[in-house]
Amino acid sequence: MKRLPSIKQLQYLLALHEHQHFGRAADACYIGQSTLSAAIANLEETMNAQLLERDHKTFIFTPLGEDVVRQARYIIEQCEELTDFARHQGKPMTGPFRLGCIPTIAPFVLSEVMTLCRERYPELQLLLREDTSDNSLQGLAEGRLDMVLLALPYETGAFHTEVLAQDGFKLVLHQDWLGRGFQQDISQWPDESIFLLEREHCLTGHAVKACELEDSRKVNPFFATSLHTLTQMVNNKLGVTFMPQMAINSGLLEGTQLISQSPQNATAYRDIGVAWRPTSSKARSYKLMAALIAEVLQQKCVADPGV
Repeated sequence: MKRLPSIKQLQYLLALHEHQHFGRAADACYIGQSTLSAAIANLEETMNAQLLERDHKTFIFTPLGEDVVRQARYIIEQCEELTDFARHQGKPMTGPFRLGCIPTIAPFVLSEVMTLCRERYPELQLLLREDTSDNSLQGLAEGRLDMVLLALPYETGAFHTEVLAQDGFKLVLHQDWLGRGFQQDISQWPDESIFLLEREHCLTGHAVKACELEDSRKVNPFFATSLHTLTQMVNNKLGVTFMPQMAINSGLLEGTQLISQSPQNATAYRDIGVAWRPTSSKARSYKLMAALIAEVLQQKCVADPGV
């Protein structure tokens, strides 16, 4: 019978790749360093391949080793899903479900998603993680997340994506600034009058594109770290900004002297959607979760016809 790598050996390999240090990887696996080193050497022998280049106390993964790590991560992910599938007898929406979400969506929808999940799927353990789009998609690729809730369009590679709702952008300004010409074309606005989020937040890119903001001179060099910071900047009459409808509907402007208006480009919006690995065996759960999130979003993203 052909010798095959063990699941434990692959887990040790992934731990070493994550920590890039034999001692820390061994501690993470609750084994001795010599045990980990021997397991990696046995794995290389089984595969008849060099996965690491060693030089005294240092090492690097070979190109082949990097490829094996990617395959090992997929194998471990499939084994974990198989175990969960058997433990819960193949029923969807049971057991742990790890949902990632970006910061410009998370505060406005996740509490409702959690509440609805508890009501409809009491056997589901919903685990939430808020992070940037890049970090969340990396977690999805590495099997640390099952699904990511994010704003589209965004480069998601080979992941399956579904658009669940459209979230319109509103121009937000202080009520005292109504007569300052912001009803005109953006090209007529004062330079450095528009405040946006840091570029790590995809909301900035979506707002710039959706609102046809082509002249960078209109953007203030200060970039906020959150929508709450933007709110305070604008409320102190330092400029204006663009905010998503879901944030406004969630009461972000309450207690301020800010008002929202439709921008000149009436079609300014971002798509809200989900992404998951098409190779996963949890497709039924993903579809049900997407439908549940869409239900929440339909309430959160609806525009006030009077605004």
